[in-house]
Amino acid sequence: MLRSVRERVIRTTAAALSVVVIAGAGQIARAATVCVNPGGTSGCQTTISAAVTKAAAGDTIQVAAGTYKESVTINKSVSLIGAGSATTIIDATGLPNGVAVDGSAGGLSGVVVTGFTVQNANWQGILVENASLVTVWNNQVLNNNKNLKISNGVPSCPGLPAALQSGENQDCGEGINLTGADHSVVSNNVVQNNSGGILISDDTGATHDNVISGNLVSNNGTACGITMASHSGKGVFHNVVSGNTSTNNGLKLPGAGAGVGLFAPGPGSQTYGNVVINNQLTGNGLPGVTVHNHAAPTGAPAVKFDDNIIVGNVISGNAADTDDATTPGPTGINIYSVAPMNGTIVAENVISQEMLALSVKAPGQVAASLNNFSAATGISNSGGGTVNATQNWWGCAGGANSGACGLATGSVWVSTPG
Repeated sequence: MLRSVRERVIRTTAAALSVVVIAGAGQIARAATVCVNPGGTSGCQTTISAAVTKAAAGDTIQVAAGTYKESVTINKSVSLIGAGSATTIIDATGLPNGVAVDGSAGGLSGVVVTGFTVQNANWQGILVENASLVTVWNNQVLNNNKNLKISNGVPSCPGLPAALQSGENQDCGEGINLTGADHSVVSNNVVQNNSGGILISDDTGATHDNVISGNLVSNNGTACGITMASHSGKGVFHNVVSGNTSTNNGLKLPGAGAGVGLFAPGPGSQTYGNVVINNQLTGNGLPGVTVHNHAAPTGAPAVKFDDNIIVGNVISGNAADTDDATTPGPTGINIYSVAPMNGTIVAENVISQEMLALSVKAPGQVAASLNNFSAATGISNSGGGTVNATQNWWGCAGGANSGACGLATGSVWVSTPG
């Protein structure tokens, strides 16, 4: 089983990365370069937006160090290259987004955004909407979602476009938002002090086969570090979240944010076949990995919340879950669903400094094997399904429920049944 899991992760990641590399290489071979600098010298443009207007598909826009006070919309296949995030700043104070990759007209692919600090936007720092083969890497995305309002503990985002209001109205879309995006890479960015970090959603279309890798996501106060959420039912599937550090998110509001969250909130939601692998998830305001569905369909489209895989993560020092998905104390991974869910795998994670390593309350079977639980942690299953928890390390040689080892409560198999 674990071999097939790893093979699937390798195939998905390699396919996404290779397609982006091939597309980028093709652009470089035929590209012209449009330059930007604050003074407009040497035939350069003074704004990035003017350079986008001038550029043709396949061109490179080379941006010199400086501060550019604008909101940049990219609607053609260009590479937007800053001189480095420490010196090349898109300051979107009072404006909707820092950078919006807008494929609403159809057929947009091959955009690259790298080498910038993107800050102070009313909504998303970087929004990728209805586009393919987009690469967002080596940027700093800081202090966005400025239009977020919190009244009596309830967040809202006045002015957010109607297509995003049902899903992002409570967080203004977070620092980086992919919606209706596929085969894209978000890699090696620093995403800090936004409402939430990185959001993969389906508000404007299915979002699938993307790689979120190597990012530092921290101190985003009112939502998760990294979120995969089906808001429209179009689908969030076959995405890989790999090698990120997600820490100290969701601490400004009670129960606000996990290290990584997978959500299929209600009837028709589809969040399936995603992989969360080799991440560091610490100190967040919900469990390190939080998996939620809150409503089973009643005469409505079925929820698809199957085949999500949580493997090889280091998880510690996170908080309890809240509301209907409540856990009794700090929790590493919480899986809560009213709708049936199948094929969930929790494997090879190292979980410590939590009251519970794994909490499950869901119909269906969860496979939880080869995890490392400290003596202070264990597994609780309070739902109608079962947890196959064979071959874990429970903190001492005696195994689960013995001596100072971790506890297994509810319908949890700790040895092979039969």
